[in-house]
Amino acid sequence: MSGLEPPFITIAEASRRIARRELSPVELTEAYLQRIAAVDDQLMSFVTLTAELARQRARAAEAEIMRDGPRSPLHGIAYCLKDIIETAGIRTTAQSRLLADHVPSKDAVVAQKLAAAGGILLGKTATWEFAHGGPSWDVLFPPARNPWNTDHHPAGSSSGSGAAVAAGLAPATIGSDTGGSIRGPAAACGIAGLKPTYGLVSRRGVLPNCFSHDHVGPLAWTSEDVAILLSIVAGHDPADPGSADVPAKDYTAGLDAGIAGLVVGVPWRWLEEEAPLTPETRSGFDAALEVFRGLGAEIRAVEPPPMQAFNDAKKIIAMAELYSIHEKDLKTRPELFGDSLRYRIIAGSLIRAEDYVQAMRVRRDLAIALQQIFATVDLMLLPTGEPAGKLEPVPHSSLFTGASYTTPFNVGGNPALSVCSGFAGNGMPQSLQIAGRLFEDAVVLRAGHAYEKATPWRDRRPVLNLQPQHTIA
Repeated sequence: MSGLEPPFITIAEASRRIARRELSPVELTEAYLQRIAAVDDQLMSFVTLTAELARQRARAAEAEIMRDGPRSPLHGIAYCLKDIIETAGIRTTAQSRLLADHVPSKDAVVAQKLAAAGGILLGKTATWEFAHGGPSWDVLFPPARNPWNTDHHPAGSSSGSGAAVAAGLAPATIGSDTGGSIRGPAAACGIAGLKPTYGLVSRRGVLPNCFSHDHVGPLAWTSEDVAILLSIVAGHDPADPGSADVPAKDYTAGLDAGIAGLVVGVPWRWLEEEAPLTPETRSGFDAALEVFRGLGAEIRAVEPPPMQAFNDAKKIIAMAELYSIHEKDLKTRPELFGDSLRYRIIAGSLIRAEDYVQAMRVRRDLAIALQQIFATVDLMLLPTGEPAGKLEPVPHSSLFTGASYTTPFNVGGNPALSVCSGFAGNGMPQSLQIAGRLFEDAVVLRAGHAYEKATPWRDRRPVLNLQPQHTIA
């Protein structure tokens, strides 16, 4: 595999070829490093590259595999991490001047698990500041760009993670999702991204945004790859107060079982009245529903509470908790925050205790109502959002005014997957969001996998201008 050949191989295929000793982890890692050198100046997806560490781990993985065989499907395969996930001895900046020199002494739990599985860390990827304020140009690094069109944004806050996977710079990554920050970049960049059930993946060692809604989860090219990653990183962590004590499982088991007989709900009121879809996105969504019908699923309308109620409760809780996290720095070093995040933290200081308590009570009622919907259907389908627009500054107040199709599943804690569902007329990816019952992440992934196999979208790749390569030391 040459340095100029786009290494778009999936985790699943790379794993099979490595196990058969047809693919060298050393050569594969070098191919990713050389592709990063050739195209990432256009994308700004990586903020810290760990090239020498990656080479060392690749050589060690290759020797281990030659001697004993692979110890996991990720053994010898590269990945990157959103730059809010702490890595021992490697700076973790959260894209903020506050943490410009922050070098953690311990790995986050997800980083520990990926390393223990034999994965090879390529580096840390761009995020919105503290996974919240952005896109911003007044923070530590410039914002990442979308590989399908570098004039467009890759969404956020796991922006660099989504861009890196879509561009073939890494086959796997881990992001975080408080209101859609895994699914948004997956949708914008045309890949797969899962917000797992709340508490399924440990958040210990991941810089917090909102304790009540933060989720950690995988992004990759396919649902199958996401299932492989989830099988590695999921598991109970007694030191994470939000961690769920559920047995570990293999999320790839039964992935090919299909979706015949599943009942799929569509929240039409959200899509037609509260936040109407554009005609092009509606057409793409209708086509996706036809694919599900053709695969044997039953489609029916469902009536969850208003989407705005989910959005309002989440915003109040998230703003109050964001302020509690950053209060000290806001009071002592406010100039080190970017304007967008500083604006949003200050907004959190205006929320009264009464408002926070009432929002938590409303959240409980909304979560219960959502689970009642899932008592009548196996899945819910809706777009993740509209295709990615131009990368440009947005009003700081946009967080409070924009509608979100993803937030309800953070409020409820339900697993939700974004997969590519086609392309708009301008070439930007369209998306489908598949949500499921609590702890039925495997069913969600099975549906995503079935849809991907039945459609041609996984065969399409972004085209980037290859620059003269420089050697990565």
